[in-house]
Amino acid sequence: MDSEEFTSRIPGFYNLSIAERQAHLARTLGQSGVANTFDTGGLDPAHADKMIENVVGVFALPLGIALNFLINDRDYLIPMAIEEPSVVAGASYAARLVRDGGGFHAETDEPMMIAQVQVVDVPDMEEAIGRLYEHKAELLALANQQDALLVKLGGGARDIEMRRLDTRLGAMLIVHYLVDVRDAMGANAVNTMAEQTAPLIEKLTGGRVYLRILSNLADHRLARATARVPKDSLAIEGYSGEAVVRGIALASAFAEADPYRAATHNKGVMNGIDAVVIATGNDWRAVEAGAHSYAAHKTGTYTALTRWDADANGDLVGSIELPLAVGLVGGATKVHPAAQAAVKLLNVQTARELAGVIASVGLAQNLAAIRALATEGIQKGHMALHARQVAAAAGASGEEIDDIAAKLVAERNIKIDRAEELLKESENG
Repeated sequence: MDSEEFTSRIPGFYNLSIAERQAHLARTLGQSGVANTFDTGGLDPAHADKMIENVVGVFALPLGIALNFLINDRDYLIPMAIEEPSVVAGASYAARLVRDGGGFHAETDEPMMIAQVQVVDVPDMEEAIGRLYEHKAELLALANQQDALLVKLGGGARDIEMRRLDTRLGAMLIVHYLVDVRDAMGANAVNTMAEQTAPLIEKLTGGRVYLRILSNLADHRLARATARVPKDSLAIEGYSGEAVVRGIALASAFAEADPYRAATHNKGVMNGIDAVVIATGNDWRAVEAGAHSYAAHKTGTYTALTRWDADANGDLVGSIELPLAVGLVGGATKVHPAAQAAVKLLNVQTARELAGVIASVGLAQNLAAIRALATEGIQKGHMALHARQVAAAAGASGEEIDDIAAKLVAERNIKIDRAEELLKESENG
């Protein structure tokens, strides 16, 4: 792919047929087999039977491509697997707005995961912590013996942290291994290290080890993205650019201060993030758990993952920060054909680059949602796209879907009973 010619700005892409979109991607990327992999979801029952237990078939989600993303001065086409209408369109629209301000800027921490070891019945907590620190080098060496390949690739256990935790069942000693997992999500590596070093921890502390497992609150593995949108780019009929900037800033302040609003605000963020995480075969449950726990942990109360405000020029500026434990090796990313194709489509080279892209998508999706909320309301755009689902649910097919959907939107009555009435009218001539 020639980076100087490649662009994620593809006007009219929405109006193309599926076959035409696939052909366009093949021409643009020089990857003729990638788009075709998505025809059936890229997974058959035989492959699925090797991935989980008691397989009876496969379950598909729509996979769309978000456009217009410019991240760290590079264009990306973003694969998104999601069933909710308006998410792909919203992310693409927001990315176009951000593009007017120079695109997204993303950065990520080293891919450091936490392995937790729970030690109970410790006779002397302070003495135990002291002995663990004295033997830190021995513990790290033993941990790194468990994954020679990871160490060879430049990763491995880097440090150990200890803390006393007072619980309703008494004091516990919690040991954290900080492990650089390189381009993996890292669960298997850190879990193995925790399990294999547990006997030595028991010997050194005089306590008893119970849980030995990673933490999905990967707060040493944060991803951040920032964006700027010129105020003039935000102006729409009935709203000046300044008014839209203020409305978005007020919506952000609401979510920052109120957990009830923050929950829905962050759900919008995760609409974008989860869709890319799923498309690339990563663990979206782990990412969700990490994001929401971080939203509560960083300030002591549940709050927004993003922040939007006006800069000195009156333009809109936004930022996001959250843990993003995603990988390019291991797991479904290396087993699921469609996930492999999605990674190839993204053309990311490292797990850190992937995390930066995903954070940018989350920020874009959040912008799309709160821009709509702060102006004409969420229903106008969302329900217009939802009308096609309603028409299909009523029994419409083929061109009937778009015809019925258009009538529902025109009437502003996007309900399945009305869609059924319109379908009957159409069938009766």
